[in-house]
Amino acid sequence: MKAALVESVGKVSLTSVPDPTPGPRQVVVKVAACGLCGTDLHIRQGEFAPSLPLVPGHEFAGEVVGTGTEVSEVAVGDRVAVDPSLYCYECRYCRTGHNNLCERWAAIGVTTAGGAAEYAVAPVANCVKLPEHVRTQDAALIEPLSCAVRGYDVLKSQLGAHVLIYGSGTMGLMMLELAKRTGAASVDVLDLNEERLSTARRLGCSAAAASADELDRPQGWDLVVDATGNAAAIQDGIGRVAKAGTFLQFGVSDYATTATIEPYKIYNQEITITGSMAVLHSYERAAELFAGGVLDPEIFISDRLPLDDYPGALDRFAAGKGRKIVVVP
Repeated sequence: MKAALVESVGKVSLTSVPDPTPGPRQVVVKVAACGLCGTDLHIRQGEFAPSLPLVPGHEFAGEVVGTGTEVSEVAVGDRVAVDPSLYCYECRYCRTGHNNLCERWAAIGVTTAGGAAEYAVAPVANCVKLPEHVRTQDAALIEPLSCAVRGYDVLKSQLGAHVLIYGSGTMGLMMLELAKRTGAASVDVLDLNEERLSTARRLGCSAAAASADELDRPQGWDLVVDATGNAAAIQDGIGRVAKAGTFLQFGVSDYATTATIEPYKIYNQEITITGSMAVLHSYERAAELFAGGVLDPEIFISDRLPLDDYPGALDRFAAGKGRKIVVVP
């Protein structure tokens, strides 16, 4: 089958690899669409993935075309979205309900072959059937949405909160949509990319600007979310948190990224700084929210490109062009 391959650090190509075969409790999915995200850039940089080469792609959905000998939950022809998370279920973190912090954490498309290919293999337990009205190609959005749902689990958002989001790429926009659903009093969005800010305005943010200095909230924001991973944004965001507020590190930073905190201010103003890592008990809920129309795929997906264009699609994403970019085998 045809697949994208991160051959070595910085080198991505299209190649032919063996067709996958399912284990007893696995299925083979004919990929309808596979989304690109910041994790894919980190993999190209040689981070996250334990070894290269690797077929990337952890945001995907498609049709079941093969099942293992012990699979009864889905059948050939079913359309599914796939949770890429692979946990050991044995370590301390798995046993205490923090599976996303698993000591042997793995994921389809990050540590094992993923969905940037014509076919992908997945545990049947990771597959969520799609209702008839959901288009399979759109369902690649469920995985990033599940990460955003996890982010709001961490935030424990309160009704009437004033929210500030750094970044209006796909993840920032998803956090915007969820903030609106969770009863925020206002949701302001910051980005240096005016095209992306226009999408935030289209989705109904309270205000959109290039800098928080342009916004009138001298007491700060109750919830500040970084969806960029950028050091300057993170540093600025920590300083914009209101007393008793929370800063969420949601964007994925390079390993070397650092920011400075003021311990006395954190103590004196009871500020919480927290993080949200990937998916945790949130994929099924994201699928239900998606089926209920929490996101408009026509707004969120800006580019649907052939799998053959995967290297160029990754470059386009890295350049900050478009919103969610998906490749279609």
